[in-house]
Amino acid sequence: MAWIDKLVSRSPIGPMQEHMRVAVSCARQSVPLVEAMAQGDVEAIRGHRASIDDLEHQADSIKNEIRSHLPRRLMLAMERRDMLEVLDNQDSIADKTQDIAELADQRAMQLPEALQEPVRALAARVVEACEQAERVIDELDELVETGFAGREITRVEDMISELGRIETDTDDLQDRACRALFAMEDELGISTVYWHQIILWIANVADYSEKVGNRLRLLIAN
Repeated sequence: MAWIDKLVSRSPIGPMQEHMRVAVSCARQSVPLVEAMAQGDVEAIRGHRASIDDLEHQADSIKNEIRSHLPRRLMLAMERRDMLEVLDNQDSIADKTQDIAELADQRAMQLPEALQEPVRALAARVVEACEQAERVIDELDELVETGFAGREITRVEDMISELGRIETDTDDLQDRACRALFAMEDELGISTVYWHQIILWIANVADYSEKVGNRLRLLIAN
């Protein structure tokens, strides 16, 4: 992590972008994890959990380095607390993905056939939300260089608006998945509770992605 220390001493933007890349890589693993649950492949579930755990630990290491070396005052356009709030939301993407993988592995969860299509669709759209949030964070250095002003603002605002539209899609897909789940409640019994938790956590990952964009939108507005 020596390279993080050197980067943060100059600017925290690069490490923030690296942290987001790792968090989104973690979230991407939810798609093959869902597929492993659909196939009832316990060993594959365990393998994807291991990959997610590794990526979440990488994200935590970068996060801790950023927090430890972040100056009290960064730049006129962005306060330390703003940076830390964005960082926390990024980190929650990896944390929540890890929660999903842990529960899936601990209970060796096998996705019922009637839930496979809606849960697959939800997971795929959630990853798209994460990737859009990553694109927004990739623009952070440009925003800082322009002092959160100029034509770059319009472009980033459009990107954040698109992120909001994707997150709205995930809300609709979450609702569809939950309705399919509750239609099977008598058949699934107590497992309904665990599947409901999995669906909510997958959707939560998109929520945290949107929060990343919304925090930058507030900075732009100020």
